[in-house]
Amino acid sequence: MATNRQIVLDNRPDGEATMSNFKLVTSETPALADGQVLVRHHYLSLDPYMRGRMNESKSYAASQPLGEVMIGGTVGEVVESRSPKFKPGDQVVGMGGWQEYSVVDADAPGMLRKVDTTHVPLSFYLGAVGMPGVTAWYGLVKIINPKPGSTVVVSAASGAVGSTYAALAKARGCRVVGIAGGPEKCRYAVEELHFDACIDYRVHGGVKSMSQALKQACPDGIDGYFENVGGYILDAVLLRTNAFARIAVCGMIAGYDGAPLPLQNPTLILINRLTIEGFIVSEHMEVWPEALKELGTLVAQGKLKPRESVAQGLQAAPEAFLGLLKGKNFGKQLVKLI
Repeated sequence: MATNRQIVLDNRPDGEATMSNFKLVTSETPALADGQVLVRHHYLSLDPYMRGRMNESKSYAASQPLGEVMIGGTVGEVVESRSPKFKPGDQVVGMGGWQEYSVVDADAPGMLRKVDTTHVPLSFYLGAVGMPGVTAWYGLVKIINPKPGSTVVVSAASGAVGSTYAALAKARGCRVVGIAGGPEKCRYAVEELHFDACIDYRVHGGVKSMSQALKQACPDGIDGYFENVGGYILDAVLLRTNAFARIAVCGMIAGYDGAPLPLQNPTLILINRLTIEGFIVSEHMEVWPEALKELGTLVAQGKLKPRESVAQGLQAAPEAFLGLLKGKNFGKQLVKLI
């Protein structure tokens, strides 16, 4: 048995999430039953979708139960096994949550997957070669489906999803324009991630200004847009869309605290015959093998070099998560647990 530190959701946010919503608790890991494995987590993934789960409201997934370990992706190592499928020392990715250990039913489909760290670092399986990477792949390949020479845009450009989106879109011959917060993130997007242009939303804080910046960065208009943010940025993008542009809606971080997000010009959906499709990547498990193969290859070839923000220790997770919601992270936000 091992002592397991865990972070649970103690109470629901009223508006903005705060540190007081979380609670650090300690428990002992239970003895394993047949078919179970004990995983020691090395890294925990922090992702914007978790903010939506904290609310008690109708959403695409069940709310995070109070008093239970916060949901989250993890990578780590099997330390004990009572399953023939896994042995101690196996490196695995799963949904272990905000805790140092998890007991996993090895026979449950999709709960635990072995990973190879020969060419891909373990932490990347929570980012570029994990859920965020497949999210970018699905939105670009299956929804936007751009032709070579198309102009595609992504908000939250320097993050885990945006950086992967850029590599995938460049591989398909697109002009890729990012939107990010601050000169450092924009410089990184252009110099390291090979975006053709990046717009700083902190400089362009309203629809008119953002729309003008998009006009300059996208002289041929916008054919595809990957939405992570919503709010005025979406309004500005709609003003620059070409006929038959396609928009993949992955997130609406501007609305996570409950603020309404009205569209200023919904008539553009008709005028430009837009396709707007929301998606949840976990509902499309059939594409994961194909997506992960391409993503792993891009990393191994050095064409995808994702950046990580790493908080140290489980106790740092709540503060790092709240920072992520405000764009304080730079690249994929992780918590190192070992």
